[in-house]
Amino acid sequence: MSSRHTDCHFCLQPLRGRKYALRDENAYCVPCYDSLYANLCQECKQPIECNSKDLAYKGRHWHEGCFRCAKCSRSLVEKPFAAKDEVLLCTECYSDEYSSKCFHCQKTIMPGSRKMEFQGSSWHESCFVCQYCRQPLGTKPLITKDNENYCVPCFEKQFAHHCYACKKAITSGGVTYHDQPWHKECFVCAGCKTQLSGQRFISKDEYPYCVDCFSRFYAKKCAACKKPITALGGAKYISFEKRQWHGECFNCAKCSVSLVGQEFLTRQDDILCHECGSA
Repeated sequence: MSSRHTDCHFCLQPLRGRKYALRDENAYCVPCYDSLYANLCQECKQPIECNSKDLAYKGRHWHEGCFRCAKCSRSLVEKPFAAKDEVLLCTECYSDEYSSKCFHCQKTIMPGSRKMEFQGSSWHESCFVCQYCRQPLGTKPLITKDNENYCVPCFEKQFAHHCYACKKAITSGGVTYHDQPWHKECFVCAGCKTQLSGQRFISKDEYPYCVDCFSRFYAKKCAACKKPITALGGAKYISFEKRQWHGECFNCAKCSVSLVGQEFLTRQDDILCHECGSA
């Protein structure tokens, strides 16, 4: 002991033959050092004497024997732990209280382990696999059916319909026509190739046509206005001697009165009401 450490810096009592502590190069007897500088234990609220081990975490201090899990009281000395609202917990208790449960196995996802998130649920990485081939899905594209996840190749192999036009799998949506599945983008007019999904169309020889193409290629023409007669929406038309008319076009060629449901006469290519035809 050097001569300048013969007395306690605070109480000035001799230190010869006594334990003492140094702080800022000044020597203190143990009672003085503890009263001046000892930290209070967060658990027991007693000073942590200079001859005791002081464990510190985020500005707080504990005796070695007080540094325990707040729930199960197991020692946390040299053990992994977690903090929640300033309460210290061992990893097991923290997991039981706060960690997510795996959607598949319902077991706790331990802190530090990799967690997968999908549709609002959490999964162990090892549980997040294709239901069919059991390969990890990770961040791969997947399809869910009946709460089970499948990689795209397995889903197509097991469940998907195949498009009547392109023969490729239909993984979502699609259109049914003549009891056959189609991709929406493949269900097009046989004439102009315009997509027909959600549009009005007419079937001819098992092929779908938009109204314009059907009218252009197949619809009969009105003998009066020369426009196609498609009969869409239940529109009425009149047929006579291999000629057809829209209901609204079937009028007397002379006085224009409607002849629908009326007697009429013909003169060459004209149709006439009874009065005009008799004049």
